[in-house]
Amino acid sequence: MTKTGVTHSLWNLPNLLTLARVAAVPILIVLLLLVRAPAAEHNWFHPQAAPIETDWDRLWSFLAGFLFLAASFTDYLDGLLARRMGLVTSLGKFLDPLADKLLITAAMIMLVQLDRLPGWMVVLIICREIAVTGLRAIAAEEGIVIAASGLGKQKTLFQVISLFFVLVYYPVPFPLALFGCHSLNVYAVGLIFFYGAFFYALWSGFDYFRAFWSQVISK
Repeated sequence: MTKTGVTHSLWNLPNLLTLARVAAVPILIVLLLLVRAPAAEHNWFHPQAAPIETDWDRLWSFLAGFLFLAASFTDYLDGLLARRMGLVTSLGKFLDPLADKLLITAAMIMLVQLDRLPGWMVVLIICREIAVTGLRAIAAEEGIVIAASGLGKQKTLFQVISLFFVLVYYPVPFPLALFGCHSLNVYAVGLIFFYGAFFYALWSGFDYFRAFWSQVISK
């Protein structure tokens, strides 16, 4: 590809949105490094929001959560614009999933550091991502495309929802005082969705392996 072609394929609106998602990663890391509040006192199935906090800890967590949510939304937006504007490129197809993995992996690792997510589950999810990427690369060498399944899309949706809530972390006012509930345990909601994301990660990983076996190994 000529230099002009590379420039044209990179500096279009969909790719700029994808690059913005990559640029959000170091900002997200810095925001979470600023959080100094003690980790929550919990086990992973009975989460309680941290009893000690500062306004700054709440602010950094809030900003990190909404930065992550905004960056995740660009994943939907860049694909939509690329299709409507006729700007689907090989470079875009490479950058888009890379940006997603960088954003989600960075968020999960930083949340393990803050003791908001169980490390062993994050390790298995990251291993799943590496394994699936490897399987798809091997299949591509054989001229076979293993398309993303609905399970993988469910996994991504659950990951985005769960990480947003776990990043925000602290309880927020909840207008259900009628039922004796004055605040929403945001962290607990995030963990519930994270368990769902973990389930879909393993299930979709097995589904990719099954497809790889049937289309590449057993052909």
